[in-house]
Amino acid sequence: MSYILLMVTTVEDPQSQAHSDNSNPKISGKHIGGGLPVIEYWAKQTLSPKGPALWKTLLHKSACLSCAWGTGGQKGGFTNEAGEKLQRCMKSMEAVNAELQPPVNPHFFETHRIEALQQLTSMEADRLGRLSFPALLKAGSAHYQRITWEEAYTLIAQAFEHPPERVASYSSGRSSNEAAFLLQLMMRMHGANNLADCSDLCHRPSTTALSEMFGSGTSTVSLKSLKDSDCVVLVGSNAPANHPRLMNELIELRNQRNGKIIVINPVKEVGLVKYGSPAFPVKSLLPGSAIAHLFLQPIPGSDLALFIGIQKSLIARDLIDRDFLVAYTEGWEAVVAQANNTTWDVITQTCGIHQTEIEAAATIIGESNKVVFAWAMGVTHQANGTDNVCGIANTALLTGNVGKMGAGVMPIRGHSNVQGFGSMGVKNDIQPALREALEKIVGRSLKREPGYHAGALIEAAEQGQVDTLLCLGGNLYAASPNLTQAKRALGNIETVVYIATKPNLGHFHGLAKTNTLILPVLNRFENPHRTTVESGNNFVRLNDAGKTHLNKADLVSEVHLLTELAHRIHGSEPIHWRQLQDTQYVRELIAKTIPGYEKIGQIDHTQEEFTIGGRIFTTPQFATDSGKAKLLPTPMPSLTLPAPEAFGQTSGTVLALITGRSYRQHNTVVYDLGDKYRGMPHRQCILMNIKDIEQGGFSNHQRVSVQGEAGKLDNIEIISGDIRQGAALMFYPEANVLMKAVSDPKSHTPAYKRVPVLVREA
Repeated sequence: MSYILLMVTTVEDPQSQAHSDNSNPKISGKHIGGGLPVIEYWAKQTLSPKGPALWKTLLHKSACLSCAWGTGGQKGGFTNEAGEKLQRCMKSMEAVNAELQPPVNPHFFETHRIEALQQLTSMEADRLGRLSFPALLKAGSAHYQRITWEEAYTLIAQAFEHPPERVASYSSGRSSNEAAFLLQLMMRMHGANNLADCSDLCHRPSTTALSEMFGSGTSTVSLKSLKDSDCVVLVGSNAPANHPRLMNELIELRNQRNGKIIVINPVKEVGLVKYGSPAFPVKSLLPGSAIAHLFLQPIPGSDLALFIGIQKSLIARDLIDRDFLVAYTEGWEAVVAQANNTTWDVITQTCGIHQTEIEAAATIIGESNKVVFAWAMGVTHQANGTDNVCGIANTALLTGNVGKMGAGVMPIRGHSNVQGFGSMGVKNDIQPALREALEKIVGRSLKREPGYHAGALIEAAEQGQVDTLLCLGGNLYAASPNLTQAKRALGNIETVVYIATKPNLGHFHGLAKTNTLILPVLNRFENPHRTTVESGNNFVRLNDAGKTHLNKADLVSEVHLLTELAHRIHGSEPIHWRQLQDTQYVRELIAKTIPGYEKIGQIDHTQEEFTIGGRIFTTPQFATDSGKAKLLPTPMPSLTLPAPEAFGQTSGTVLALITGRSYRQHNTVVYDLGDKYRGMPHRQCILMNIKDIEQGGFSNHQRVSVQGEAGKLDNIEIISGDIRQGAALMFYPEANVLMKAVSDPKSHTPAYKRVPVLVREA
């Protein structure tokens, strides 16, 4: 049987289907993702004058700086946890390249007013170079000024004298497990659970749903297990651009194991149709490897409806595993009843996919023996993100595809150690097991009430309820929805401290009321001590010590900064903070307090990287109280878009806007302005379906205004692309100015992937 994509061409009539009419040859299926341009980029960089420094860093025994699918650690810079070679991707090279920049000019801040710095783009800010000395912007001053570390520590210690409920932190997954553990310990000893994290803005729906269903909030699939699968369902992910290493696994699945791949995404990404991987130079690099057997393009925000449809089809044809459900799960009857009681009309009208295509997906899943369900932020960045994850996991459980080798659920994390931060307890609530373990160490009770997640932090700051904010990496300003609100909120905080390796937009827009500090630190491969990080598949990697190329810079490690600061805030009892500058002692504390991390206490002696215990389920015994997985019924989303009048206009085209990253981008850091695969030559573009362009009376490459609920962007160029009708795509973080902070009530993660906008004549 052949599976052919039939894309829905009108939202009004979901039964009407035809091939997408796409006038852009770059995304018409004639081209491939990856391929020779990747080799050309590597050659250009490694054969440049800084090539030797690049090679030294790439071969260093430390984990990749980019996504959680990266390589490195004690197996070497190009080797993954399975021991396979040639596993570095171009995204990894971009991250390393940016860190090897020369330092920001010593007199740069003296000669550039803050108003001028606020005109920089994300790419321009990143290309200023490496931060190499502490700097302070005082209220009323037009310039950052250089300060000493002693002055910085004094200012921050004073800022921590405020009541604990008025002190908060925000963090990013680019740091180490050791830094993450120290951050949460310092904050909790201060009496604050205000530990906001970048995961609040991405995969928190995954953690929320999976924790309740399986007793563990991470992937249930190891890399070894993925390699044993015969089907992958990939939802809401642009893996070719954001997780290129994963593409090797998909290529092997389809082309070496004759497995099946279902891709679900409103945008038909080139690399998910065909991808050329340098890891397979003969069979894949130039000709490209076919990826998707079936490519479905649902209405943004309707993933749950699509999966309820898949469940309905599986149940009707008796393709569910009832013996598995009875023996190893709870609550399955309600999920089956919900699917049976939901009509096909409701399902197809909600998701915009024809019943025959949904049944084709169900056939592939039902006839496969070992299915991995994987997803990224296209699933979690919705107002019902947690329910979306539940719907996917319900489908996996109904078919018995959890609790065995080659099958399971796999959230695809974006930051290289964002999952490690969660493991280390960097959350606005504290798990009882961690709290009890920490209380034994500190000899007193710790606060139990939850603190601020990222969204609540911005809201509290806007209300004047936050005095001090310590940011360990990340870019809270640019990552937040409604940039106007974020800037206003951060401006209400007395002291904001940014710990970073390079400048970003937050340093110039997210300015505190009184004192804004930028503190430069060493990156992962420069630390003078060993650190660890955690991959998205629960594998802990050990990073060797390194050395920075910034010989004259005034830098410290994150561990040194946090321990010195904690010493000044808390003293040396009951924890000797300065002793923890030897990270071996931090790892010993982690081993005593973090479930599944027991082996880290001996890793300095054993050199043994390891898979965290209690998370990879190869037998149907789960980490819940009952030992059984829990299926959870989920309400069908009601998806509507407002009329132009809701935007104060009488005409224009209303679309569901997806905000996403470009090909050359990592989170808020932009390495190149264009996106060649989507045919978007710069960042002031909106990708639209040709029928939306024609029906709106627009033309390809016309400049228009795009208005959202919170703001407006002018002079935006229309680009025709292979995106489903009724949807559009613009780049994050620039498009964040358009949206209000509409969030999933269960996880509080913003709905970046379904933003109502009005497109109209400029």
